[in-house]
Amino acid sequence: MTEQQRNVEPQALARKIALFAEEKKASDIVVLDVAGLTTVAEAFVICSGGSEPQLAAIVSSIVDGLAAEEITPSHRHRTTASHWIVLDYGSVIVHIFTPPERAFYKLEQLWSSAKVLLRIQ
Repeated sequence: MTEQQRNVEPQALARKIALFAEEKKASDIVVLDVAGLTTVAEAFVICSGGSEPQLAAIVSSIVDGLAAEEITPSHRHRTTASHWIVLDYGSVIVHIFTPPERAFYKLEQLWSSAKVLLRIQ
């Protein structure tokens, strides 16, 4: 985690991520406050993209946008071909799905007790 990441509140970081995803037309963007529900993160950002190229564009928008602020993911799981990409920003975990995978894994249902901080349709 960079010094810059330590200075950004998780909810503020999650909102920035949601806006970068929105720039590439991600759909059904949800920011969940999972603090107190898990030790893995304080917020989840969940969004969808309709194709592998769109997933790649969403990932690039988030990674490049935050890199300009010296905020980098500590880890990236999966590729666009898997239709579910996870970016780990420490206190914020980003899940980028195609709609069928999102419907299958139902993360919003799994974390239904989390407070919704932001929803962008």
